[in-house]
Amino acid sequence: MSTKTNRDEKNFNQAALDYHSIEPKGKIEVIPSKPHSSQRDLSLAYSPGVAIPCLEIEKNPKLAYEYTGKGNLVAVISNGTAVLGLGDIGAEASKPVMEGKGLLFKIFADINVFDIEINEKDPDKFIDIVKGIAPTFGGINLEDIKAPEAFYIEQRLKQELQIPLMHDDQHGTAIISAAALLNALEIAGKKIEDVKMVVNGAGAAAIACTKLYLELGLKAENVLMCDSKGVITNRRENLTPEKVQFIANTEKETLADALKDADVFIGLSKADVMTADMLRSMAENPVVFGLANPNPEIAYELAMETRPDTIMATGRSDYPNQVNNVLGFPYIFRGALDVQATGINEAMKLAAVRAIAQIAKEPVPEAVILAYNLKGLNFGREYFIPKPFDNRLITKVSIAVAKAAMESGIAGKAIENFDEYETALLDRMGRDEKLLRMMQTRARSNPKRVTLGNAEEYNVLKAAQILYEEGIAFPILMGEKKYVREQMKKFGINIDVPIVDPMDEDQEENRIRYRQTLWELRQRKGMNEYKAKRYVRQRDYFGPLMLHHGDTDALIIGFSKNYASTIKPVLKIIEKEKGVDKISSMMMILTDKKPLFFADTSLNPNPSAEDLVNIARMSEMTVKTFAVDPRIAMLSFENFASVSETSKKVAKAVSILHEKFPNMVVDGEIQPDFALNADLLSDYPFSKLGTTPANVFVFPNLESANISYKIIRGLNVAQVVGPILMGLKKPVHVLQMRASVDEIVNLATIAVLDAQRRELSQ
Repeated sequence: MSTKTNRDEKNFNQAALDYHSIEPKGKIEVIPSKPHSSQRDLSLAYSPGVAIPCLEIEKNPKLAYEYTGKGNLVAVISNGTAVLGLGDIGAEASKPVMEGKGLLFKIFADINVFDIEINEKDPDKFIDIVKGIAPTFGGINLEDIKAPEAFYIEQRLKQELQIPLMHDDQHGTAIISAAALLNALEIAGKKIEDVKMVVNGAGAAAIACTKLYLELGLKAENVLMCDSKGVITNRRENLTPEKVQFIANTEKETLADALKDADVFIGLSKADVMTADMLRSMAENPVVFGLANPNPEIAYELAMETRPDTIMATGRSDYPNQVNNVLGFPYIFRGALDVQATGINEAMKLAAVRAIAQIAKEPVPEAVILAYNLKGLNFGREYFIPKPFDNRLITKVSIAVAKAAMESGIAGKAIENFDEYETALLDRMGRDEKLLRMMQTRARSNPKRVTLGNAEEYNVLKAAQILYEEGIAFPILMGEKKYVREQMKKFGINIDVPIVDPMDEDQEENRIRYRQTLWELRQRKGMNEYKAKRYVRQRDYFGPLMLHHGDTDALIIGFSKNYASTIKPVLKIIEKEKGVDKISSMMMILTDKKPLFFADTSLNPNPSAEDLVNIARMSEMTVKTFAVDPRIAMLSFENFASVSETSKKVAKAVSILHEKFPNMVVDGEIQPDFALNADLLSDYPFSKLGTTPANVFVFPNLESANISYKIIRGLNVAQVVGPILMGLKKPVHVLQMRASVDEIVNLATIAVLDAQRRELSQ
């Protein structure tokens, strides 16, 4: 292992420990969901008011779904006997994984989770404990329990409990890989009932996968299952009951024997067990699922080089066709919970399989294409399973599962209107809840050089480390070289990135080029050669000149200086975009449900009506680059009244926008609380906003915009990203003073996307 690899692993390991230990500890928390500020609230929440729903539930236990959070609460339960690839590490050591699973439930399907680690390896005692706590929950997700006990535990609990229950290690992988298999076979021009399949691995996941494939039409006589000792045949002894189901009557003994003329290989074992020769021996258009993590049974590059006709999926996100359980379990439980299903049956699993498979065959939304920074995404060898950030999953899969539960007779509650249910699912998550993660994924697909000013500061250095290690950007540190290195050593930040010091001798050649440029740009605006020579030694000028000359792709500055003084040198060097008279800025406010955008928050003190038009137009274009449909509210302290001078100015801007840009979804003057509330918007049926709340807010002046976002930032009720500078020809963004590490990382991510967009438009 190289020194760099060792260093990167050490950095990552420390980052993982830091991530889990920062306050609050762990990854999930419980927060109140009802008002609790007054004595009356508390008397309703607890004594004496809480006795009333208790008595109602005593009379009818089903009312627990009505009066408590049971219907949206899942237990993630493990005994720690098969945690990831770490083995039997114990119940307590499994807790970070169970918390992580809880986090995925919440962020992908808005399902609340209690993680429960049970220190019990005896299957019957474990079952008794789970049964004893089951009344608390609407569903149970079993996790990381070793085989063969996992089979027995799940079977017993499914028989004895009347709530949705699934061992995701088995069935999650089975459902996602089955959806991928159906589509891969379609691309290969083969039918599932005709193909010969080899399954390598005979653990819980492999058994569950193969059983589900049989439900889809695979013939048992066409399956060869292999474990570490080779093909499972009638000559083998001491097989577990699960393996006995897959005994094959064959003379083949090894994996290599089994793969000759096989159509499909399903790997649920370990890395590199499949050789190039084995792949060559397979039938035409071989379907290869190398699902071992982190490295597949055969390397993707080797497979493609050996057999270009290979149709391949892996468990990795950096290759096409990732079989990722997050495509299934959040939405399967979502649908099951919403109809109060008494279990998760085969009909529901098959419905999920077909829904996931179908999504990949439909036109891909622009938001998904933008999320992965692709020019296009079409059903075929490179794309036959949906991407994890596809927002269609929550509606398509949840609805399919809910319908299957109802049709198979295990739903305790019917959904009367599925159109309304679909809207509720989207509103529950917020249509753009995954925006920041999607943006980072796009950035990783084509990272750019981002110069970070004030590199002596810990927050800037830590952000650079994250950008570097996550592959979001190629950081360039700008600061006093000696001091930057001292700070890196002090804080244990060991990354191999350039350090640019405008005063350093090694920058003399650049300083000569830069001062000539600066003088040429400013010689008729009060600049002489002497001033140019002096200014290029200053970071405020050196950074923008680096960008002007293409020595960096984007620039992040302003950590320790106020916005106005930081932006002035930038405006002397970087030109405005065509048609832009005044640049402006925008803040992205990442709320629990969806992102909001505030403009102008930093630059224009008292914009005219025409300025507001330009700000609205720039905001619309910028928001669209984030794969969000902009709905713009032009704000004032009046609703469609135009009495004050401020409201008249806003109304004039709206009139211009409606006349010149009739396709824009924009209206005002309107108060922000009305623009955010569907019921309040319904009082104004003439508005172009309709009854769908706005997500972009153009403020009438700088004071109102700046104060508004800083209140939000100070309260820590939402993540604030920005300011995002709009209207310049090159990606420059100015940090808020003393920006946090996350704020720097997020703004740098936006800078990378900005650079990508400009590269594509050239």
